[in-house]
Amino acid sequence: MAEGMADLDLIEALRAGQEKGFELLIERYAEKAYGLAVRLTRSPEDAEEVLQDVFVTVFRKINGFEGKSSFSSWLYRVTVNAGLMKIRKRRQDQSVALEDVISGVENPQILKTCEDHDASNLAARKEMLLALSKAISKLPDEYRPVFVLRDVDGLTSREVAEILHISVPAVKSRLHRSRFMLKRRLHAFWGDGRSDGAGEDSERLKDVV
Repeated sequence: MAEGMADLDLIEALRAGQEKGFELLIERYAEKAYGLAVRLTRSPEDAEEVLQDVFVTVFRKINGFEGKSSFSSWLYRVTVNAGLMKIRKRRQDQSVALEDVISGVENPQILKTCEDHDASNLAARKEMLLALSKAISKLPDEYRPVFVLRDVDGLTSREVAEILHISVPAVKSRLHRSRFMLKRRLHAFWGDGRSDGAGEDSERLKDVV
């Protein structure tokens, strides 16, 4: 029965000092927050720390939640802020598989470029995934959350604007800029013809970014 309680009911329970409310909020949102943290930090270990920071922040600042947006949007914003703080502290590039960057992705558009290929194209596929992963990881802090939330998580521009506390035009501008930067970084991969097997995939990747 408690599992069916609305977020606002759980928040009120937490504000009233009922630990069960906090436990159910964690149970309800930990997986989503962790997934976003992984995509932002590109590190499961860092994402675990981010998740802890997120729920400490939720516990301490729940009275500051005014309900003007959904709790999930507020939690996304807290997670993005904690993730960016972790990135700034670390400040080093890491190479990870694209599957790690976009684990739990709801929008299959990016993954579609990498599906339905036989073993003969496996090397080309891996090379392209690595190139895209590196390109995403090098997006500036200002742009990466917009790209991850919009093109990877599949949120609307309005939802991203709510989470990041920026305007919808700013979301569209940063998304356009991030896609341009990805195209520029991947231009060498697309243009040098190093692998015939990647041709169809690279054309579809161009449509995505």
